[in-house]
Amino acid sequence: MKIKFTIPGRLPSLNEYIATERGEKGKYTAAAMKKQAEEKVMWAAKVGLGERFRNPVFIHYLWVEKDRRRDKDNICFAKKFIQDALVKAKVLKNDGWNEIADFKDDFDVDKDNPRIEVTITEVEL
Repeated sequence: MKIKFTIPGRLPSLNEYIATERGEKGKYTAAAMKKQAEEKVMWAAKVGLGERFRNPVFIHYLWVEKDRRRDKDNICFAKKFIQDALVKAKVLKNDGWNEIADFKDDFDVDKDNPRIEVTITEVEL
């Protein structure tokens, strides 16, 4: 089984999340940021909601940014939001070692259409 979905725009980077967490309102604002990101992911993944993978999966992320200002390691931090949202949506049972065999990050730039393309492929055992 394989599902693919696209998240329009960008998700918060690691630097943005840390700055929010250390800000005046601290962990509550960061928690709200995480929740908002997860809701965006669940909305984008609606085609796959309820799909429960029986075997481990391989997840390919294509991070398409509007420019090259954010570092790649800060960009792909958002996979935490994506994987947590997939668990909440019951697409994945969990996001641990037994459920996610591996993942790969690729990066591109499109100033007119920043997005995140996620492809989840079930691994044959």
